[in-house]
Amino acid sequence: MPRVDVGMVTTALELPGYRIVRNFGIVRGIVVRSRSVIGNLGAALQTIVGGNITILTNLCEKTREDAFELLLQHAAGHGANAVINMRYDATEVMQGVTEVLAYGTAVQVERIS
Repeated sequence: MPRVDVGMVTTALELPGYRIVRNFGIVRGIVVRSRSVIGNLGAALQTIVGGNITILTNLCEKTREDAFELLLQHAAGHGANAVINMRYDATEVMQGVTEVLAYGTAVQVERIS
């Protein structure tokens, strides 16, 4: 599936060295994920020891990665070659179920000569 190159995504309002020639509007990638029973048990055990709860850290990182990939595909599907003003948001939909949203503005850019 076509996707925008990761190097053409920024949290800024412009991409240095490029001029925006077309704005396609908001694009997003949404993933809704729940923890497994085994993951809950492992996380509970890690909280007893304290420190970084790696099971949940890995779950969060994978979920953000998946949402970001969907954002890149959604932007490319609109004909964009870059995404500006990229952000993440997360909402607990129900106990143990979280939605992660990656969003930004899909644009077509050209290199400034």
